Amino acid sequence: MTPVRRSLLQGGAALGALMVAPTWLHAQTTTSSSSSAPAERRFAPQVGAWRTFEVTTRVDLADPVGASRIWLPVPSVNTDWQRSLESSYRSNGKSQMGSDGVEGARMLFTEFADGVKPFVEITSRVQTRNRSTEWNAPAVAAFARADAATQHFYTRSTKLLPTSGIVRTTALKATQGAKTDAQKARAIYDWVVQNAWREPKVRGCGEGDIKTMLETGNLGGKCADINALFVGLCRSVGLPARDVYGIRLAPSAFGYKELSGNPTSLKGAQHCRAEVYLQAHGWVAMDPADVAKVMRMETPEWIKKTDNPVVAPVNQHLFGGWEGNWMAWNTSHDVQLPGAKEGRLGFLMYPVAETSEGRLDSYAPDSFKYSITSREILA
Repeated sequence: MTPVRRSLLQGGAALGALMVAPTWLHAQTTTSSSSSAPAERRFAPQVGAWRTFEVTTRVDLADPVGASRIWLPVPSVNTDWQRSLESSYRSNGKSQMGSDGVEGARMLFTEFADGVKPFVEITSRVQTRNRSTEWNAPAVAAFARADAATQHFYTRSTKLLPTSGIVRTTALKATQGAKTDAQKARAIYDWVVQNAWREPKVRGCGEGDIKTMLETGNLGGKCADINALFVGLCRSVGLPARDVYGIRLAPSAFGYKELSGNPTSLKGAQHCRAEVYLQAHGWVAMDPADVAKVMRMETPEWIKKTDNPVVAPVNQHLFGGWEGNWMAWNTSHDVQLPGAKEGRLGFLMYPVAETSEGRLDSYAPDSFKYSITSREILA
């Protein structure tokens, strides 16, 4: 079958866990006996110029059994910090654009007949920029505002984000004494940073099953776990919040290797962030998971205090800010893939494929055979 190419334009807006921090958080930061404490690092994203990237995802299925299907996430977010522009694709199957039909998560859906050795490739152009909240000034950007129905929608419960039971009990304890929505968000952010931790053994970005995390007291995980914990706790006390699923595209301008992406190979660069809606500021950037990642992964030693000079600026500025070396795919939970034989996904941040034998493992890009690259377009 002759490969076909299509172009499209993006056009939419798109109490197992104790309240006391684990004992390791109260320990002194471990440093090598042969070196002094690390010098303070700089991390302070400020709103500035837009950056333009082309992001290419390609999937090849070497030996599928029977007919097969592939879904690739497409940038679906248009805000004051991201512009999702045009995309083009090619494949030897039958491709069409699809949506989750709920939150506007867009995807390229391709079907392949039995006997075809499938491939599909999509290139999307996006513009991104840093985010930083001016806490002493109210939001003025139209993108930052949300009507009452939208705010209510982002307080709902989902399969992986229940808002009752242990989730609400934990959030109420974490926010005790907080009066304003900003104070509650700060209390939850601090609680998550103090109690959750990066667990490198977790596959992919994690699953985001926050009820199980809280019931077992095992708050170790990755971004889709830790930021989901923040989002679920916020929702349970009436703060609109959402996960934002995306991927790192380029190195950090601040020299943090764990906050960087390698443009030539973005396998494993997927990263979930979070937002909370505050009445005076609109949608505000949050990322307690990256604080945990820097604490655990940035240096050879596991840093266990947030006032450590490597961690402190990240902890400060990821409450209200992001670096724009990252692109969002969508904000969708409980995703129904059009044409899928298997059930819903908790989120759509990875390529997904099915054959007659079932759904393939999206967390295994080498055996699944997919690649993601990015290229910055300089003026």
